[in-house]
Amino acid sequence: MAQELTVQTLKGFCERFVEVEAERSGDGGWWRAPLFATAPVDGRFGALRRIAARDHFHPRELLPTARSVVVFFIPFREGLVRENSEGDRPCRNWGLAYVQTNELIGRLSRALSELLREHGFASALTPATHNFDEERLVARWSHKHLGYLVGLGRFGVHSMLITPSGCCGRLGSLVTEADLGDHPLIEADEACLFKAGEECGRCMGACPVEALRENDFDRRRCWERLKENRNTLEHFFDLPETTHVCGKCVALMPCSFRNPVRE
Repeated sequence: MAQELTVQTLKGFCERFVEVEAERSGDGGWWRAPLFATAPVDGRFGALRRIAARDHFHPRELLPTARSVVVFFIPFREGLVRENSEGDRPCRNWGLAYVQTNELIGRLSRALSELLREHGFASALTPATHNFDEERLVARWSHKHLGYLVGLGRFGVHSMLITPSGCCGRLGSLVTEADLGDHPLIEADEACLFKAGEECGRCMGACPVEALRENDFDRRRCWERLKENRNTLEHFFDLPETTHVCGKCVALMPCSFRNPVRE
């Protein structure tokens, strides 16, 4: 083998992959450097059916020989987030970034899987989005909850994962036979100012349909707004039917680009 397979190898691979993708776009793309965390398939994942969904897949249901869970986060650039903070509807670029980032996550996941295969390790993948039950509005493979369990981030009041690079971006994950060990990026209990007892709660006020409360998230109200945005905004008409976006609760918040509790 040309290079030993380590977490640093995989992290560097992800960083280069996203960097090349941004260079191809001609304007630097939508993205900042990706984050990468891993954890062994151990007892912590037994919590998925309690904290995510009652029928959430266990990693070994995707791959019986799985030894590690990998979760990565591709954060958005500040300019995109600033643009989307204006008004109470998402801008066109937010929709474009959503579509293109999901496609990027798919390609990156397949490339990681191929790299692992070249080193003799099988992997299993799931889509970046729309792998959820539209009646219950919960996913059977939640990248956010997996990110929480591997220590990539912590949930905010807005139900998004706050990472060391903030909460504006997209997540991907896979399981693999490779033994990658435990490599969390955050181990504190909270990364949300409000949940840590500090003054904030700005995301609740930013939600245009008041779907957020201190201890509650009205998934149905949020989902209806996302569908309405796709079906009524003319600048989304040429985008895929699955372009369900808003992003107001994460745009220009203290947690948009960093973990504010750490600071």
